[in-house]
Formats: sequence, C-alpha cells, structure tokens
Amino acid sequence: MEFVDVKNDVAFRKIFGNENRKESLISFLNAILAFEGKQKIVSVEILNPYQLPKLRGGKVTIVDVKATDKAKRTYIVEMQVADIDYFDKRVLYYCSKSYSDQIKRGDLYKKLKPVFFIGILDFVHTQNPNFISRNQIKDVETGEQTIHDLEFTFIELPKFELELKDCRTLTEKWIYFLKNAENLEVIPKNVTDKGLKSAYEEANKHSWTQAELDAYDYVYMRQADEEGKWSLIISKLLEI
Repeated sequence: MEFVDVKNDVAFRKIFGNENRKESLISFLNAILAFEGKQKIVSVEILNPYQLPKLRGGKVTIVDVKATDKAKRTYIVEMQVADIDYFDKRVLYYCSKSYSDQIKRGDLYKKLKPVFFIGILDFVHTQNPNFISRNQIKDVETGEQTIHDLEFTFIELPKFELELKDCRTLTEKWIYFLKNAENLEVIPKNVTDKGLKSAYEEANKHSWTQAELDAYDYVYMRQADEEGKWSLIISKLLEI
C-alpha cells in the first residue's frame, strides 16, 4: 500500500467529507471530543461533501468539513498547514456565523444548537504542552461555565511525538494517522476501529482515480509556486 498525506487538501476532504464513508468522520469526532453514552454521535449529515476540485483556480486557504448529527449539533473540522494572520479571529467569526445562521429573526433562541470546532494544525498555536487542547467559555476566576454552545478543540500535530507502538487510545491512533499515514506501507495491526480502518483504506493511493491523483499532485504544485513567489519577493527586498 501507499498512503497519501492526509494534510493535503484533496486527501483531507476525500477522507472526512465522503458521504459513502461517514463512519470515518463519526469515529474521529467521537474520539477527539471524547463523546460517550448519550453524547456519542451515531450518524451525521455532511454539509459540504467531497467533490473533486478544479485543477486550475485560486489558492484554497481554508479546508474544512462541516457536518451535523441527529441532535442538530454542528461540527466544523478544519485542516491548517500554515499559521495565518488573524487565525483566531477567523475561527471565532466562522463558528459564530454557523451558530447564528441556525435561526432567523423572530425565531426562539432555544432553537440554537451547539457548534464544535476542531482545528487540525500543522503548527504550534497554544502554550498548552498537550497535543490536544479544548477551549470553552468560562469564568476566568471560578472556572464556572454558563455559556455552553461554542467549543474549540485544537490538535497541534508538531506536539504529537508518540511512536506507533505507543499509541493506545483511539484518539492517539487517529492523530498518528493524520500525521504519519504517508510514511506507512500497511494498515497498522493495532487499528481495529471500523472508522479509522476505513480512513486508511480511503487514504490508499491505489484506490484513487487518476483525476483524484492529478488534483492531489496539483495541490503540491500550487504550494510550491506560492513558496517560490514569496522567496522571489523576499530576495528582491533584500537587494534593495
């Protein structure tokens, strides 16, 4: 087997935005958000399902998958490979808009349902030493939480240093997949979860169409062009 880099725009959407393999997104959400019992997600509706992108076009800076469950809770899973200006403000704006768009003027506020943001970041964003940090709205002195409907979870891949043999929980196995799948040749033996196994199968390059592989490669070409453009700008400035 040869696995794709899950952090690639096309791969990320194909794995988590696939309507035919919702078990991967459900497993991932339950593992990362530690949902159990009545909170556990059993089904989702993907609001922006995977579609093969055009090979020519503008630079995509936001790659996310948006879904709702039976309880009408909204989940936004976003991949960010580079730290961008005002990242925190954009996340807050995006989630707040998803929250407020649930109702129209005159509707009852009780119709509003929670919005959960999960950011998969290929850079360090917080001072928390853990690779997963959960952010809620709480009283800064008492820790009391009276506002519940917005929650932000950040997965900082550079902080995840576990080897495959040391991954015990499903959460750790999912994050290992996100960071290291492209370096593996077989599905790890310790992967027994149906959703995670499905994600590995979807990440197998040999199951992709040629059009999907072309789009996958184009993402890297686009990134290289962007990096080359900035390198040229910097070199020109240094000459001044």
